[in-house]
Amino acid sequence: MPLILPVKDKNPEWGSDCFIAENATIVGDVAMGDNCSVWFNAVIRGDVNFIKIGNNTNIQDGAVIHCTYLHAGTTIGNNVSIGHNALVHGCILHDNVLVGMGAIVMDHTVVEPFVIISAGAIVLERTRCESGFLYAGIPAKKIKPITDEQREMLKRLPDNYIMYSSWFK
Repeated sequence: MPLILPVKDKNPEWGSDCFIAENATIVGDVAMGDNCSVWFNAVIRGDVNFIKIGNNTNIQDGAVIHCTYLHAGTTIGNNVSIGHNALVHGCILHDNVLVGMGAIVMDHTVVEPFVIISAGAIVLERTRCESGFLYAGIPAKKIKPITDEQREMLKRLPDNYIMYSSWFK
């Protein structure tokens, strides 16, 4: 059974048809939309600030979603995929974003719609990732425009995770 705990009288909430893996952790001021999935060993920790997650978003295995006390909540849009072992901290991810495996997105960063953060990238504090581009490296830099095929993948990937999660319900 997942570890779901209130913090300071704030209980995590989620919409309909969500999958939360039995060893995932969700605590505090967390609001998640419909058709989301929180995979094995993922942690969503809304203990020191809020975390808001839209619809059709997947938080993959080992990912950590957190925030900064009094300074930076975390807002994640619709149709977002957070890759395995990624860290998303005190930032804003708009709709149709992919945060690659092992990537780190830091406080006060804004990731506009239709952005790919490559695996292993580190997006430094207060970065603005422009819509329609791939960001990679340490620190992450704008590399190139995403292709039409990648744009379609960003739309399709969340549906795949909705299907995968149905196997566990």
